[in-house]
Amino acid sequence: MTAAEAPLDNPSRTYRRAWEDIKSGVQLRDLWGHLGWQDIKQRYRRSVIGPLWITLAMAVTAAGLGLVYSTLFKAQIGTFLPYLTVGFIVWNFILGCITEGTETFIRNEGLIKHLPAPLTVYALRTVWRLTLMMLHNLLVYLVVIAIFFSDVTTPGYQMVENGLPQPGLDWSVFLAVPAFVLVALNGVWVSLLFGIISTRYRDIPQVINALIQLVFFMTPIVWSTDILHNRIGGGDIALWKTLVTELNPVYHYIEIIRAPLIGNTQSWHHWAVVGGITVVGWMFALVALRNYRARVPYWV
Repeated sequence: MTAAEAPLDNPSRTYRRAWEDIKSGVQLRDLWGHLGWQDIKQRYRRSVIGPLWITLAMAVTAAGLGLVYSTLFKAQIGTFLPYLTVGFIVWNFILGCITEGTETFIRNEGLIKHLPAPLTVYALRTVWRLTLMMLHNLLVYLVVIAIFFSDVTTPGYQMVENGLPQPGLDWSVFLAVPAFVLVALNGVWVSLLFGIISTRYRDIPQVINALIQLVFFMTPIVWSTDILHNRIGGGDIALWKTLVTELNPVYHYIEIIRAPLIGNTQSWHHWAVVGGITVVGWMFALVALRNYRARVPYWV
């Protein structure tokens, strides 16, 4: 009988073993920290400006789309460009956690077969690499905020014409730090859970890649929720807003980071939604680790 055919009542499959995998993985921060940094260096080896290509690519994307969509939506570039820039930065991190998370163990096949390390190490390696990339992208945010500082710090500014007034950038900007930590915690369980499932069923990454573009366009990144208020009238406003935004979990993840960074109204129900998903997600990840942790080396 192969390991993949072994019964699930194996005594090694316990929640204690699953928790030890997570605990040991976190403690090996020198290992996953080094591996994540080496991923960045390897990607831009022999490049003139190295990892700054990450920043340059984000700057070009934000500037180009910001000019186009601010014109289409009749929005002030001074407030809309920071909104779009932060949205793209957070989206890229979430996108990486989902798409690269599904291939976390597949890409680390060689290490998994030859290095006796907890599976959590490879999930943390993925999230740490994406965190480093996000830090590079935040340089674009700092430049944009410096240029349009007076626009985003003006109390009562609007994202689009006839939009909701926003409080403006203030000390609540530091709420973005715990918000990112919470999002990163979700990135780890996504990498663990989806990574295990994708290792067994190789079609999962293809399905996710096919659906991810739809999620992008359904998420308020290049458009604002104020547009729904302006374009959709009558009693259908609440229904459409709920369907398009509130029922989209990615929107809540983006908003808990974006709102404080650009001085938008911080709604605490976004934190509640993300917190609830975090708890449920980690529960599923623990179940997956408990039942299938030992099978991953055979599946890869």
